[in-house]
Amino acid sequence: PSGSLLYPYGPHQGDETNPKHDDGTSEAIALSIPFTFYGNTYQTVFVNNNGVISFNEPIRIYTPDPFPLVNGNPLVAPYWADVDNVLGGDIFYRQTTDPVLLKDISQDITQYFPKKPFTATWALVATWDHVAYYGSTSEKGNTFQAVLTTDSERFYIIFNYWDIQWTTGAASDGDAETGLGGTPAHVGFNSGDETNFYNIPGSQTDAIINITTTSNVKVPGRWVFRVDDFQVTGVDPPQLNNDCWL
Repeated sequence: PSGSLLYPYGPHQGDETNPKHDDGTSEAIALSIPFTFYGNTYQTVFVNNNGVISFNEPIRIYTPDPFPLVNGNPLVAPYWADVDNVLGGDIFYRQTTDPVLLKDISQDITQYFPKKPFTATWALVATWDHVAYYGSTSEKGNTFQAVLTTDSERFYIIFNYWDIQWTTGAASDGDAETGLGGTPAHVGFNSGDETNFYNIPGSQTDAIINITTTSNVKVPGRWVFRVDDFQVTGVDPPQLNNDCWL
């Protein structure tokens, strides 16, 4: 979409497309550059239909669990809820070293973390494009994106929210017509060590539908985190004191 926060995506960008399966997932994605998350380095990720990127194994759970997860799954949840791409929408992903995209990502992260300029050498871009919810009797769809990126020293994750119209699937006690109620979507990070985690404010509450208006980097609908040694850069409204920008 024009003016969108989203980085370019779709088949014309060389993206893979997830199968049309409720609670489905990508194949195992072997990372060309290993990714460090909460101090552990991973070689494999899965882009799961239900709004989760997981390390090591796929996640098919459709009603989000609170963090920290007791099963120890390390995962990133841009919008963990009961997506059903059979009813509508697509999930795309690609690994990329495209210099044009990496320049844009580098400029963005350097702007948000100005103490040390960042030059991305790799990114994984995963996009949920107008995805429907399980049991939907409406045309509602959610469009959001998660980007993993690194310069091989620092590791960042960007969440972009373009259009969020529903929070819950019908099997999570949501309303089939509105996609609201029940157990709302979970947004955040779970380290896998059963101790360390981060929930974006509003996560698993009805307020999460407003995530297109919130930010920790002064860009409504965008959240950015350094995740190799997980650091929170403040919440909306962002901290203006430079000491808070790590």
